[in-house]
Amino acid sequence: MPNIKLQSSDGEVFDTDVQIAKCSGTIKTMLEDLGMDEGEDEVVPLPNVNSAILRKVLQWATYHKDDPAPAEDDENKEKRTDDISSWDADFLKVDQGTLFELILAANYLDIKGLLD
Repeated sequence: MPNIKLQSSDGEVFDTDVQIAKCSGTIKTMLEDLGMDEGEDEVVPLPNVNSAILRKVLQWATYHKDDPAPAEDDENKEKRTDDISSWDADFLKVDQGTLFELILAANYLDIKGLLD
């Protein structure tokens, strides 16, 4: 599968599968707007996400890459909190500062599944 390079705010570059990176609406739109073809050796800068948080986001995206896309009409429905998988519960067992940065990154990167 083709890969893409993502650069965090502190300069670390992550070589990531394009399909995993596209779970981010922001990255998907960047690739489309810039006309970047899969497999090009360009680096996508992510100035609002540091390497530690980007690593966590990519870990989450890798685990959830095969999840079905959320239905559009789910916007107005209340979110259930009792159906969180044990993997997600363990993933979110981080200190408050890290959790806050994960939320900011998920918002910036437009990853609805991680925000939910």
